[in-house]
Amino acid sequence: MSAVDFAFFVDELASRSGAAILPFFRTSLSTMDKAQGGAFDPVTEADKASEAVMRQLITRTFPEHGIIGEEYGSEREDAEFVWVLDPIDGTRAFISGLPVWGTLIGLTRNGRPCYGMMNQPFTRERFFGDGGMAKWRGPTGERVLKTRPCAQLSDATLSTTTPAMFAGAQADAYRRVEEQVKLVRYGTDCYAYCMVAAGHMDLVIETALKPYDIVALVPIVEGAGGVVTDWQGGSPAQGGSVVASGDHRLHEQALRYLRDVVA
Repeated sequence: MSAVDFAFFVDELASRSGAAILPFFRTSLSTMDKAQGGAFDPVTEADKASEAVMRQLITRTFPEHGIIGEEYGSEREDAEFVWVLDPIDGTRAFISGLPVWGTLIGLTRNGRPCYGMMNQPFTRERFFGDGGMAKWRGPTGERVLKTRPCAQLSDATLSTTTPAMFAGAQADAYRRVEEQVKLVRYGTDCYAYCMVAAGHMDLVIETALKPYDIVALVPIVEGAGGVVTDWQGGSPAQGGSVVASGDHRLHEQALRYLRDVVA
């Protein structure tokens, strides 16, 4: 498969998953709680429909590839190429009618994120990258993504889905970073990482992520010139505690507060 064919295939995944999701958005839909008595973790029929259609297309086109998905689990995880799917990242935003959710389509090669797309079918936006370049495509056309320079925490815009995700020493470390930045935004889920790639935000700090929450976003941020690691500066591909920055200098500043914290 050529690069053009591959790009067409990922676009087809995004289009089909979006078509499965949009009939549910801002409508009366059934929602269940996966946590079953723990933290609220909703899943909708839209999640299931979206992942099912993507898995079917991947399996038919690349039967030797692996798949890791939020809703339907894993298969062939040890394959050279593994697709990592989050049908709706930002489910709470989705069921609240807020358009700061997206479908994450990631691909790893030998365990390393090598391609990612965030598709927002409601706003008709796609953010995608391969670690060397990242682009945005939307209603007004297409453009290359580039992070913005930001060398100091005092000049930075920071986002996290919610500060309530942090506890104990992690909460203390996060708070020390938050106290120094210029602006903080909550509740943006995957959209925050794409805004870092687009040069509108500077820093995202989160914890308790799964691979499907982050794999697709790494090649987008890195392709735009940013950096994504765990809190110790290592690979974020397995999730856990993650920090993404548009400027490598800012990333090092954030890690000074985060790297000694054990999850």
